[in-house]
Amino acid sequence: MTDSAVTYRLASALTVVNAEATLQAGLQAIDQGQTEFDLAPLTVVDSAAVAVLIGWQRAARERGISLRLLNASANLCSLATLYGMAEFLCDDGNAVAERAESRTELAQS
Repeated sequence: MTDSAVTYRLASALTVVNAEATLQAGLQAIDQGQTEFDLAPLTVVDSAAVAVLIGWQRAARERGISLRLLNASANLCSLATLYGMAEFLCDDGNAVAERAESRTELAQS
């Protein structure tokens, strides 16, 4: 189900400034049956983004819903890795490929 008509798209930033509003909007979307969130628009993130995404995953799990977070950026996955949450927040193919590419580039430098 990756049709944009059923995939929730985020704004370009998810930081401490808009974390609470984004959390609440996502929880409302989950309550309305949303199961996919497109993270591709996120270009500015901080640790609050990880907290929001964990909150969404927890809420979905409590409702018996499998939530898909799509197109997580390398920056977001790096933060998620730092907090030990990458496997829960960065599991789609694009993010896995980006993380592998980033690790390869770091190893070569």
